[in-house]
Amino acid sequence: MSEESKPGGPDLTKGVSLADLKDGKLLGHVGAEDVLLVQAGNEVFAIEPACSHYHGPLAEGLVVDDTIRCPWHHACFSLRTGEATRPPALNALAVWEVTRDRDRIWVQRKREMPKPSALHRIAPTPEKFVIVGGGAAGFAAAETLRREGFAGAVTMLSNDGAMPVDRPNLSKDYLAGNAPEDWLPLRSEDYYPDAGIDLRLNTNVSAIDPKARSVTLGNGDKLPFDRLLLATGAEPVKLQIPGADQPHVHTLRSVADSRAIIKAAGSAKRALVIGASFIGLEVAASLRARKIEVHVVAPEERPMQKVLGPEMGDFVRALHEDNGVNFHLKDTVEKLDGTRATLKSGGVIDAELVVVGIGVKPRLALAEQAGLAAYRGVSVSEYLETSVSGIFAAGDIARWPDPHSRQTIRVEHWVVAERQGQTAARNMLGKRERFDAVPFFWSQHYDVPINYVGHAESFDDIAIDGSISGKDCLLKYRKGGRVLAIASIYRDLANLKAELEMERTRG
Repeated sequence: MSEESKPGGPDLTKGVSLADLKDGKLLGHVGAEDVLLVQAGNEVFAIEPACSHYHGPLAEGLVVDDTIRCPWHHACFSLRTGEATRPPALNALAVWEVTRDRDRIWVQRKREMPKPSALHRIAPTPEKFVIVGGGAAGFAAAETLRREGFAGAVTMLSNDGAMPVDRPNLSKDYLAGNAPEDWLPLRSEDYYPDAGIDLRLNTNVSAIDPKARSVTLGNGDKLPFDRLLLATGAEPVKLQIPGADQPHVHTLRSVADSRAIIKAAGSAKRALVIGASFIGLEVAASLRARKIEVHVVAPEERPMQKVLGPEMGDFVRALHEDNGVNFHLKDTVEKLDGTRATLKSGGVIDAELVVVGIGVKPRLALAEQAGLAAYRGVSVSEYLETSVSGIFAAGDIARWPDPHSRQTIRVEHWVVAERQGQTAARNMLGKRERFDAVPFFWSQHYDVPINYVGHAESFDDIAIDGSISGKDCLLKYRKGGRVLAIASIYRDLANLKAELEMERTRG
């Protein structure tokens, strides 16, 4: 075993003292495996120390009752079973048996991984569940149905050609060339037949008939359902200017989109990113990692100002400029003539690669055609059920009553979509589980992660703790004296605590 691969900390088979657990945690090892000891109340648990999502260090996480939350992207695990209890993590972690004699603790034997629990049904469960959409919400729902013990038919209809993937990676590490393609799928190809999930790729749905309880596929076939989940997601807003339909002009939503940009980046010397959105700037950072000259054109005075405020907007701009990005703000592209982009200001940028990131819009056509109540999204109850009984909606299309902001909101966050998919699945099975999770997203720019919890469509003021330019800060977005959202840079534990506080003060 090399020095680099040797586990750290004390040998837990030889025992440690409870006093050795600083802040309730101790990283040690059992044989060649790292193990994290965690004190929760009067109990001590032993669990695998790296989050199963992106391997975040759980030793730096937050213990809540008998769970532990990852500091990076807020996944949560049961300390008793290792089960991933909330996304973005999906896979369970190993746990070990703990022996204790007063204040002395030993860890020796790993427990068997838990098997999916059988669902305790109060009433017979319908047998045919159909999920329209192959993104975060759709996948999480299908996976949860099987995890909960549902034995009926699960059909997942996706108009994408790729299996469900880790979409945030498409604009971040994968696009930057730092993540291999085999990191993208949420599950392997054989998972779906093994789990009895009928995943149909490249499949369009042309209509939903709520009365007949069936969906019509693009080829005319009809598929009956007892319960239906709409998780159609969002699509990029198209640029409405001359030349926007040229082959070197791209949007980014799917694996195919990301691959096409990577291919184009192989021969491009200069890229133009239209829009200073989160996606646009993550693309800019990823293309800079590929040593391509990058220009960003956007109408805003500052990037991300509407969501993050002026101070953070100035920081994000400076961060990108320090990494070689050229900004053309308070400006727009009026036309694309070949590789030549003409700006409203009269400037010209010649770029072999153009990426458009001017926002997305929810795919509502199916819901509207079916007569589901919709206003700036598909209207759902706190149980994620639409205006038609037995039809649910989750993810980017769903507008739900948020108990913290006390508003009906719709957000386009990956983690929210996954969590909604899980809740919708349980409610499709007859449970009455309110969706009241605090929205969370993260954005990565070079070596700087920005974590954001809550939801503030507007705010009166921002309280800043720490230094934004020093990359050590926590910002509170307030309206009417209430904190609606919090953003942070390298204040991971404080961000987790803020999320917990929002959960405990809902409504």
